[in-house]
Amino acid sequence: MITFWTGRRPTIWICDAWAANDLLDKRAAIYASRPRMVVFSELGAGQSNLVNMYYGDRWRLHRKLTHMGVGLQQVRKYRDFQNDESKLVAFELLSEPKEYVRHFERYATSVVSIIGFGRRVASYSDPIITEVIAVMQRAAELNVPVLAKFPNWMAPWKQGLGKGQGRGRPFFYALAEEAATNPNTQQCYMKKIFEEAPKHNLSRMEISSLSGNLFGAGSDTSSSTLITFVLACCAFPETLSKAWEELDRVVGPHRSPTFQDEPNLPYIKAFVKEVLRWRSVAVIGGQPHAPIKDDHYKGWLIPRDTWVQGNVWAIHHHEREFPDPDRFHPERYIEDSPYARPFPGEKGYMTFGWGRRVCSGQGLAEQGTFITIARLLWGFKIEKALDGEGKEIPVNIFDYT
Repeated sequence: MITFWTGRRPTIWICDAWAANDLLDKRAAIYASRPRMVVFSELGAGQSNLVNMYYGDRWRLHRKLTHMGVGLQQVRKYRDFQNDESKLVAFELLSEPKEYVRHFERYATSVVSIIGFGRRVASYSDPIITEVIAVMQRAAELNVPVLAKFPNWMAPWKQGLGKGQGRGRPFFYALAEEAATNPNTQQCYMKKIFEEAPKHNLSRMEISSLSGNLFGAGSDTSSSTLITFVLACCAFPETLSKAWEELDRVVGPHRSPTFQDEPNLPYIKAFVKEVLRWRSVAVIGGQPHAPIKDDHYKGWLIPRDTWVQGNVWAIHHHEREFPDPDRFHPERYIEDSPYARPFPGEKGYMTFGWGRRVCSGQGLAEQGTFITIARLLWGFKIEKALDGEGKEIPVNIFDYT
């Protein structure tokens, strides 16, 4: 654990899996709040967004409403269309392999759009994709506190997500309203939210945030993870033969994998886990936690409202749990493997955060990532690109975020 001081305010970075588990999971009730985040929160949607909310009754309500859409009890209902969309992305890759980033973004956005708004995203030209990518970029910019100091005329990010005429607010609200009021739209999450809105006095900003958070929870996470998967296949081709052997033995050549195959594909499941560990989407664990009261840990005082940040990159690259951590090595997650090491929690990674602030879309992302990676490993041989002389172009595993 490391403490940085900004003036008189400390920020604690947790770089150890066991300490993160002790504080953010086992003491989740204490570390369930957020500190004051001037740029991301106050220039964004503020206390209208679950991500930024201080722990309390309104946060509990928003968490409950979010679980109506992407909670663990709901996501199993989405397997059919996740399966269909993963088949389509495989066809797109077969047709245009060089456009794999766009295909992954369309796939992930379409899954979320079906859940939230009852409509597919059929092509990359759909305005939902371009707008979502732009808003997510603004979200990343707003996450740098020093940017709050810039004057408005030279700081376009201050109009990014929620305040005034912020880009995200009207877009996500319009999507939600269209889905809820269109009689031709099938039953979807936003129809449920508009039904619940009068009971809980939800504001337009709150509805917009619930709508937009779907993309943050399920779209950006899934597409980025699939891009990492391609990099891993190119950089570590020696890991692929075991995947192909298992798929040939369990699935065979006459059909592609299904969710029903998952229990019989331990190496593929390990492959997916290693993708999530090796290059996690949120390398610093998302937004900071804050204790709701003073806490003590191993003789240290952690004052109330202190910024407490889980350093996922450091945790996932600790030699103790993950020897040779920059190597992509699925055997780490094979039971009884000599490469396996003890790790707190049953999943073996902390990609989606901790405690009561864990990413709401974790189940959706994990489910979709498994079926898509399994299908792509079954159907494709993913290799480095070739130059004009037919030689492989090396890939740099560190030249990517």
